[in-house]
Amino acid sequence: MRKILYTLLFIVFISNIATAQVGINTTTPLSTLDINGNLNVKEIGIVNSNVAGSAVFYGGSPGSATPIDDGVYISLTPTSGSDEFILPNAVNVPGRIYMLRNVSNSINAKIYSFGGQFFAKDSSTATTSPLSLSATTVTKTIIIVSDGQNWTYFF
Repeated sequence: MRKILYTLLFIVFISNIATAQVGINTTTPLSTLDINGNLNVKEIGIVNSNVAGSAVFYGGSPGSATPIDDGVYISLTPTSGSDEFILPNAVNVPGRIYMLRNVSNSINAKIYSFGGQFFAKDSSTATTSPLSLSATTVTKTIIIVSDGQNWTYFF
């Protein structure tokens, strides 16, 4: 009888863990992760004297694109002859989100991918690679999300 009781208690305990929700600044989380406050994400490419190791994130030359593999908010600095950046394979990073901003006022940034095609948010047709982040128009900043197969981008 004790064995059955312990088994039932164990099952109840495990089922509570499986549906656990984490709340930050709240005692009643409504989602798997519920943040009641500000969210800070890792930024790359912004020089900040208060952040150790912060530096400009330069592009690579044709055929040697600079990999984008860290951070969430990334300020891209393309230069003449070194304007290429490359995202990881979308298959390897499902759910990954990047906010990319071209901080140059004169050179477009080119975005490639190690795998997966680019799709605009409102299209089922792949965009020709590379994506171009303009130096002077509304396409200067994009949010890009891996769906586990491809990259979907939003201006």
